[in-house]
Amino acid sequence: MRRLLCLLLLVLALPATAAGLLESRPSSTLGSINNSADFLPVREAFQLSLVESTPQSIKLRFVATEGYYLYHHRFQFRADPSDVTLGPAQLPKGEQKHDEYFGDVEVYHGILDVELPRTDQRTFTLAVTYQGCADKGLCYPPETERLSINGNGASTRHDWGWRELALFFLAGLGLTFTPCVLPMLPILSGVVLRGQVGGLRGFNLSLAYVLPMAACFALLGALMGMFGAQLNLQARLQSAWVLVPFAMFFAVFALAMFGVFELKLPHAISSRLDRIAGRTEGGSLWGAAVLGVVSSLLVSPCVSAPLAGALLYISASGDALGGGLKLFMLGLGMGTPLLLVATGGAAWLPKSGPWLVYMKNAIGVLLLGLAIGLLSRVLPGQITLLLIGLLSGGVGLFMGALEFVYKPPRKRLGQLLGMFLLFYALACWYGGFSGQSDPFNPIGQSRTVVGESPSNTSAWQTVSTPAALDRALADAHSSGTPLLLDWYADWCISCKVIEHEVLNDATVVERLKGYRLIRFDITASNAEQRTLLDRYKLFGPPALMFFGKDGVERADVRVIGEINATDFAERVAKANDRI
Repeated sequence: MRRLLCLLLLVLALPATAAGLLESRPSSTLGSINNSADFLPVREAFQLSLVESTPQSIKLRFVATEGYYLYHHRFQFRADPSDVTLGPAQLPKGEQKHDEYFGDVEVYHGILDVELPRTDQRTFTLAVTYQGCADKGLCYPPETERLSINGNGASTRHDWGWRELALFFLAGLGLTFTPCVLPMLPILSGVVLRGQVGGLRGFNLSLAYVLPMAACFALLGALMGMFGAQLNLQARLQSAWVLVPFAMFFAVFALAMFGVFELKLPHAISSRLDRIAGRTEGGSLWGAAVLGVVSSLLVSPCVSAPLAGALLYISASGDALGGGLKLFMLGLGMGTPLLLVATGGAAWLPKSGPWLVYMKNAIGVLLLGLAIGLLSRVLPGQITLLLIGLLSGGVGLFMGALEFVYKPPRKRLGQLLGMFLLFYALACWYGGFSGQSDPFNPIGQSRTVVGESPSNTSAWQTVSTPAALDRALADAHSSGTPLLLDWYADWCISCKVIEHEVLNDATVVERLKGYRLIRFDITASNAEQRTLLDRYKLFGPPALMFFGKDGVERADVRVIGEINATDFAERVAKANDRI
């Protein structure tokens, strides 16, 4: 149980690492999506902002929410008035995404910075058109936003808010309870406070110790925010020459957490720092401040892996102030328990013990998971699945999955979790060797064989205007015929999947007998069609809607996003019971 709790603490402790590095997400083919609430509106899924406007260039930032991505080839940038001259947009190299119907496309997850050169210094309106999809299968129609661009004046937007600062504070708070930071407690108690814990004096001295420590992290964050964007680390991380070394970096730190070797500063540096700390006068505000700076240098090597993830996340912002504030909050989070100890005594914190070893091991597992996440961008999906199985099986064995001896209840619970992980590892290995690549469905799912069943495409009537759709719905209602409405677009990858692999499935075709089949083509995505999307509270295709003989939609069986043939056949059967 303690090991499980440690893993949960790590999820709270390292949000920046996960957000900055794990951008490789599998496409969902599950059939559980049946509600528009499962997806974000387009301008929440993809947030566009003007970062900087100068007489020479315009810098825009797109932030795709986790689970969503943008298409490289769908960007358009137009000036109003049209005689304002803009240079070609400068976009970094994206991720390659292969689709059997559309071929190779280039997409962007996470943060994307776009620079537009300009030579005209007049004030104008910039029309930005973009298009993206959700990993779960929903494709949004092309969206256009308009931004007002100043003439000679320059404007810069700071990319941070209280939520991000709070997350970094929680990350620092989580890092405190690790073997990396806990050694700072005896420094604070023995040298700074000279054993006199508690009271206003203890609070002042500990604050003088913590603030310079946090300021050192803030300086690092400000430098990365200032110069990191110029390095374009997010784009460079798409290269195998960068991904593989980073993955090895995290794997080496994981081995250190497992106790294979000890991470520390070189002896020449650490000895000098120790001499500085030894000469520092304890019990004074100045001495506490110097020790805070020295302590930040001493603990930095041990927290380098989480810190690297945070710096990578900050590097994409191009915001020195925001980067400094984020790492300052990280330092404050690390120092808050020290303040509590200095003010109220060591009773505020849990006692040291075996749980520290569990915490180190859990951090090591997380770091190995990050390494696999990075390698998944350059390795085949089957190899990635084998690596996930290897990690899962190792954790399962560590938790005693095969230790069939008497154990207390808590350890038995851990063993049960270990057995589950070992079973999942076997499933990943089986799936990897049989050609599967989805870690959420490692064994795969057998499809219903279509065989010689004739194609069902001739039964579909395609319409593209609200008036034509209304006539089709009215005709079906007057004749007492149930109706299936398929929302489709040529630019929708998941629509092609549903058309070829789901709606032509033999079982689905059989269960749809008696339905009037209408396909609404929203490829043009004009204003009239968008109004229809709003009427039915949809964000875009694909979507499948069932209408009963009474002309009323059966909203409980509506499907939004990608679905497989077996699950959709179950939806049709459920709809048939209600029609």
